Amino acid sequence: MRKKIVAGNWKMNKTFQEAENLIIEIADELEEIELAAGNRAVILCPPFVYLELATDMAPDSFFSVGAQNMSDSDSGAFTGEISGPMLKSMEVEYCIIGHSERRKYFGENNELLARKVDASLSHDICPIFCCGELLPDREAGKHFDVVKQQLEESLFHLKKEDFEKLIIAYEPVWAIGTGVNATPEQAQEMHAFIRKLIAEKYGEDTASQTSILYGGSCNAKNAQSLFAQPDVDGGLIGGASLNSADFIKIINSF
Repeated sequence: MRKKIVAGNWKMNKTFQEAENLIIEIADELEEIELAAGNRAVILCPPFVYLELATDMAPDSFFSVGAQNMSDSDSGAFTGEISGPMLKSMEVEYCIIGHSERRKYFGENNELLARKVDASLSHDICPIFCCGELLPDREAGKHFDVVKQQLEESLFHLKKEDFEKLIIAYEPVWAIGTGVNATPEQAQEMHAFIRKLIAEKYGEDTASQTSILYGGSCNAKNAQSLFAQPDVDGGLIGGASLNSADFIKIINSF
């Protein structure tokens, strides 16, 4: 049975004290949820400057910690970048790679993201690989082609044993931060398509074990209907992860 996952992407939000308070609030609430005995996982992805704060609290709490991005290089003259060895040294277990905002604002393409995936796996950090189409792609009926190309060019070079270590997050870009949400049926359609591509490349067993998260304006109100879809294994949560009550409601939506 594949794991059900809720990952909170805080993006560039919260002061240090606000971040500490939010982590404490979430950790306290998670103590009341029986995650350890089940098949659910919670991942917090705060800004880089709060990663150590989160990893210090994680061992005594029911959450893991992920970064929002990482360099494809291990070290060097890359001002402002954060490397895999740096993340690993802080016991960061996950890293979001290829988020639509990184693609849009920082020009990250499929080739670069393939290298970032490789770098992440080389340091035993689980990639949460994001894929998804823009509104013009969907309106033109090209959404399946776009996602297929993203997977083929950034992930399908991996050996089966490496591919099985990652998580995929589908982001309909037109639904991120817009208040517009893909319907549960639209989410299911794309998730099933992604799983089919994985099965064709790596086999049914690998496809059935790969967690595919939904990452397009999932919130406390629509999470239950989205998570009820057979191929939606959780969510990569943006704005709703910044409020502990909303985030816990989403976790409880399975």
